[in-house]
Amino acid sequence: MVGILSGALVLVPGTAFADWPPSAGTQGNTKQTASADAGTLVSKVTYSGSVRSGGSKSAIQPVGNWTPPACWYEPRSVADFEKYVETMYEETINTPGQANYAKAAVGQFRDIYKDGEYKDYNGDKADEGNWWVAVQNPDRVDDPASWECSKLPFWVENNDDPGVDQAVTPKMLAEAAYNAIQLPGTKVTLAPEDITKVNLSTWAWLDKTQFKEVAVTAALNVAGLNIQATTTAKPVSLELEPGTGDAETYPTSSVCRINGDGSIGEPYAKGKSDETPPCGIKYLRSSGSGTFNLKATITWEIDWTGTGGAGGDLPDGTFGTTQDITVQEIQSVNR
Repeated sequence: MVGILSGALVLVPGTAFADWPPSAGTQGNTKQTASADAGTLVSKVTYSGSVRSGGSKSAIQPVGNWTPPACWYEPRSVADFEKYVETMYEETINTPGQANYAKAAVGQFRDIYKDGEYKDYNGDKADEGNWWVAVQNPDRVDDPASWECSKLPFWVENNDDPGVDQAVTPKMLAEAAYNAIQLPGTKVTLAPEDITKVNLSTWAWLDKTQFKEVAVTAALNVAGLNIQATTTAKPVSLELEPGTGDAETYPTSSVCRINGDGSIGEPYAKGKSDETPPCGIKYLRSSGSGTFNLKATITWEIDWTGTGGAGGDLPDGTFGTTQDITVQEIQSVNR
């Protein structure tokens, strides 16, 4: 809490958007209720669809240097904001052993909105606007970038531009949804399965029934602002990394493109032993007493649609997993 208050003392100048509300989303008078999470400022964005669990390490990895937003600004009603500040103040000053500087900091923060620059949290203007506050992306709270939204909570009249770069928009919701997508595992089917032989072509494929588009919708409906965006990930290719330099891949680029029916590669069938697989590997040496770690990485194309017909493309993403492959010398097989 102390870190939040001290960090918030740095004001960040903003740049106005061309229009507001964003992409024809609604913003205006709303019934004021005291439904805030007491003592906390957490994002009110909700996610639905193929959403990964919190803390999961299965997040899609963007191609390039792009990253989803680490923080943004959202509106809060007068009642919600007042409850947040008063609860934080009461909990801080009444906590046994709390440092005096923490009590002083929270008191100064409270004074700004209760008896200082503003009066009683602008309660007499509750139907005319809302407070805008900084929130962190739950998946990036340990990232220093999550502190870039360091402007103190500020008042914005209904339908006015908040005037900060990171005010929430449908595109920003789409970027947050990107970070929340749960992707299917990428364990490929192999023939031979798990154990193969030196210089034997190993077929690899992914069934179309296992590999489909996935989507997440991020929505924000709070304090009169109602916007949303749906981010969709579509699989386009599979890259095989054998786990050793003593191997060949099919094709030689190691990238297997998706077929017209949505599958990747081709299942092995009896009678194809002399054929070259459209997707696969050939190991040139034994794995000895251990295994090789075959890594299968899927590349996904990402796009989004949002409130008012907004939409576009987001950077491609990748997600991969490894599986152990035992490679034996042919002459070691007992017949």
